[in-house]
Amino acid sequence: MSNLLEVSHLKKYFKTPAGMLHAVDDVSFSIPQGQTLGVVGESGCGKSTLGRVVLGLLDATEGSIAFDGQEVTNASGRRRKALRKDMQLIFQDPFSSLNPRMCVFDLIADPIRIYKLAKSKEDLQQQVFSLMDTVGLARRLAYAYPHELDGGRRQRIGIARALSLEPRFIVCDEPVSALDVSIQAQILNLLQDLQEEKGLTYIFITHDLSVVKHISNEILVMYLGTVVEKCEADELFDRPLHPYTKGLLSAIPIPSLDVHRKRIIMQGELTSPVEPKPCCRFASRCPYATEQCHAQQPPLEEIAPGHQVACFRTRELSDS
Repeated sequence: MSNLLEVSHLKKYFKTPAGMLHAVDDVSFSIPQGQTLGVVGESGCGKSTLGRVVLGLLDATEGSIAFDGQEVTNASGRRRKALRKDMQLIFQDPFSSLNPRMCVFDLIADPIRIYKLAKSKEDLQQQVFSLMDTVGLARRLAYAYPHELDGGRRQRIGIARALSLEPRFIVCDEPVSALDVSIQAQILNLLQDLQEEKGLTYIFITHDLSVVKHISNEILVMYLGTVVEKCEADELFDRPLHPYTKGLLSAIPIPSLDVHRKRIIMQGELTSPVEPKPCCRFASRCPYATEQCHAQQPPLEEIAPGHQVACFRTRELSDS
């Protein structure tokens, strides 16, 4: 299966009064057509920044992004506008991402009008109603406004907008974190159904590991701008190798009185992402850190087929 998206050594730094903030630092991955890459980590680890750089909403500091075999890093002008049709974004907060002065019909129709994809008013109406049917929005809501709808329906508007240009790739930036649990399941099932029906490729960004397991083929774990572990979803949950990943997984609640899991408490101070020292950024919170961890940055190495980890002690700890 060919890769639709290939990201190589991607970096995004922001200038601050204290120095350069390393939001995304040397991240590489690829996603085959029709699959989902889950990106997880704590708030502030660079997940959303990574998604925005891939989409071209932010310019990359270094590295390359190839979409369908074409180099698209920092594309601009007509090239960027053409890419917008193929690469779309579903936002985290459906309320703040929708114009409160526009009704549902106009919110969904807006991208179609901008790209002049409707031949007539009747064609536009047919396209909008078809999109509403696809995402499960009743047509009677076409002239309702965002404040009149619940979070689940507002997120369905966001999904319909993203689908309106018939993209091949969508970044889902925590699309269910603002919704209650029952609505989360509906939106996740909708995204999976759309993927199967239209062959969509996703980057699914979240801090909720139980959600990412449900939808992802592969999972990439980020910590302070760097990748610490990457492998298939089932492999990550069955055999986590990085101490940070183990800590994240131990925090997932188990809905059973009979099963007890030892919670790994991550103590210590967070390393500053501003001009970070060349060391493991998790070392200050890692119970297994050695002098080497505080002096050198571990490379991302393949420990098993398809399973990459950035830790000097991975083999030693996995054997013990």
